[in-house]
Amino acid sequence: MAGIYIHIPFCRQKCYYCDFYKTVNTSLQSDFIKALKSEILLQENYLEGEQVETIYFGGGTPSILTKENITEITGFLQEVFAISPGCEITFEANPDDLTPGYLADLYSSGIRRLSIGIQSFDDVLLKKMNRRHNATQAVDAIKNAVAAGFSDISADLIYGLPGLTKSGWKTNLETVFSLPVTHLSAYHLTYHEGTPFYTWLKKGTLKPATEPISIAHFETLVKMAAENGFEHYEISNFAKNGLYSKHNSSYWTGKKYLGLGPSAHSFDGFSRRWNVAHTEKYIHSLQQNQLCFEEEILTKENRYNEYILTGIRTKWGVSAAEIQNRFGTEKAAYFQQNMEKYLDRKLAVKTGEIYTLTQQGWFVSDEITANLMFI
Repeated sequence: MAGIYIHIPFCRQKCYYCDFYKTVNTSLQSDFIKALKSEILLQENYLEGEQVETIYFGGGTPSILTKENITEITGFLQEVFAISPGCEITFEANPDDLTPGYLADLYSSGIRRLSIGIQSFDDVLLKKMNRRHNATQAVDAIKNAVAAGFSDISADLIYGLPGLTKSGWKTNLETVFSLPVTHLSAYHLTYHEGTPFYTWLKKGTLKPATEPISIAHFETLVKMAAENGFEHYEISNFAKNGLYSKHNSSYWTGKKYLGLGPSAHSFDGFSRRWNVAHTEKYIHSLQQNQLCFEEEILTKENRYNEYILTGIRTKWGVSAAEIQNRFGTEKAAYFQQNMEKYLDRKLAVKTGEIYTLTQQGWFVSDEITANLMFI
């Protein structure tokens, strides 16, 4: 089984924290879709005939697309690839785009899973991030989605924001858990170079959240998610009734996926590719019927490191037996030796051959992952 990711690069305005590739030049939309279809044809054999069980529209802002755009893309994918009858199709959307009419269009075009970029229910913080929507629109988007027939709805929130208090974060969580969402993705704010937030941080005009505040936010998140029936299955992801993101889980479990669109990444088990992060160059290249990407062939060390990086993030953890079988005795011994100190510090636990992080371990997962990698 494999997945397909489609990067829709268009945004009506840029959020101050976001470093994903995007452009506000929406006049390129028609040419982009033509180029996307050309890329689909050129990548027909990338997945080697494997059945596609997940399709994910990310961005950018996929909800800039019309119903006709969506059905044109999904219909073309079905012509070229072996799409599973029960394929999970996820569509990222901004709350202010999710009017009752647009939600009806999405549902009738075959979308069944929504990922709504709420980020906060605080209007002051939304303005600080340069989000287009307000808190009322965020709440209405979820309610209207249910009314339109959607039963698998994921919400995105950000914590560790400048100015977000402990009580403010608790209020955000109370709001999201009072709504009919089945999945929550909650991310700590990261200051990415090239974003306005990063620039203001370096200038000293933006004061970051303190470490104690960030830890309190995370602890409150984990506690309240559990109280509301959400399973913590990946560092930043929580699911109700086992409704995990199948697409994102495929990244963490090492399945093949094809990335389409500017800046999209692909993985076939042995190499990684990433498309040019420039919409005009992407379009021009495909008008010449040529792909435009860079590629890295993964060594055994690379593959070991990726197995650690992705597996340790999840409730499924990392298997010592799997490391032995796939990467050999040296890597297995290296992993187990380095893991001992985290077991001693109660940052990880071992169940049979499986190592997983504890709640405390998840909060310092970057440090743990770096020390487990083979350099």
